[in-house]
Amino acid sequence: MSTFTRSSTSTSTGSTSDGKNGTMNGTTTEATRRPRLSGMTWLVWRQHRAAFWTILAATALSVAWIVYQRGQLVDFLDGYGYPGKSLDEAGGKFQQYNDAFSFVSMGLQAIPILLGVFLGAPLIAGDLENGTAKLVAAQSMSRTRWLATKLALAGLVVVVSTGVLSAVFGWWWNPVKSEVTVMDWMSGEAFNNTGPVPVALTLFSVFGGVAIGVVLRRTLMAMVVTFGFTVAVQVVWSYSIVSLGNAVTITTNKGVMGENGSPSLPRGAYEIDYSFVTGSGDLVGFGTCSGSQTDAARQACLDKADVVGWSVEYLPMSQMSGMQWFGASILFALTAVVVAFLFFWGRKRLV
Repeated sequence: MSTFTRSSTSTSTGSTSDGKNGTMNGTTTEATRRPRLSGMTWLVWRQHRAAFWTILAATALSVAWIVYQRGQLVDFLDGYGYPGKSLDEAGGKFQQYNDAFSFVSMGLQAIPILLGVFLGAPLIAGDLENGTAKLVAAQSMSRTRWLATKLALAGLVVVVSTGVLSAVFGWWWNPVKSEVTVMDWMSGEAFNNTGPVPVALTLFSVFGGVAIGVVLRRTLMAMVVTFGFTVAVQVVWSYSIVSLGNAVTITTNKGVMGENGSPSLPRGAYEIDYSFVTGSGDLVGFGTCSGSQTDAARQACLDKADVVGWSVEYLPMSQMSGMQWFGASILFALTAVVVAFLFFWGRKRLV
């Protein structure tokens, strides 16, 4: 009896204290354990790990390069004396920084297209084409969970990569944000690469590509169609940006020539339209009387047309953030519709 008791005590003590250093080793083992993917999450990550790691690695390299470029830009601005001195006077000295902005912004604008084609389109279309989807449907895991895991992991990678790139690119651009000569804030290279817009555009493009792949069930065909879809999204979006803001109008009534020339706008304002205002309040084109050869002849022409002032419509730069969130909310809503369609379609036809 005493022998059994001692053995049990020894065994129990050994399992918890491991002799002299047992407690420390046991605690260390527990402390060094790290969470690992398991089950369906592990399976989906392993299946697409090449694409996921490529995206994350490319993001890390891009961030490092942008951080370096930002340091170079700040050093130049400090040495040049900005904002005390206008960048218009810098001439070719600032051209390399403009070129860097153009190069990076072009690459960032291509991300929704690239990820839509190479991540979204094959994500499920490949499984439907090679029969993996049927194998999944035969297992204990439901098709809904399989689809949800695929979309969640792909969406997480997209949000992390585009969100980080958006934040770092905006941080790089911020010191010269008000300079139209660097990047006009209403242009795609600025508006589409900062704030929530790149995240929303890329998510919609990727999940749109997934939906195309689910319907077509052929990887190559889905990639081709997704390319056309993502390009069309970019084109439609670029024409819709202006409509996201609330235009401000300035009108004058003291003539349009000499000291009464075009009214000044706030710094960084985006001009939408210039028109002349007549005495009756009507608007006439900016080119009215432009063919007159002398100022006197032009003034006579303007008097005949009863032009009394300017009407200038513009968007202030202060609206940029609100416009981006409004546009992104529309894209997020469209993405939610696509996801709902995927689950509706997947419940019966995703085999």
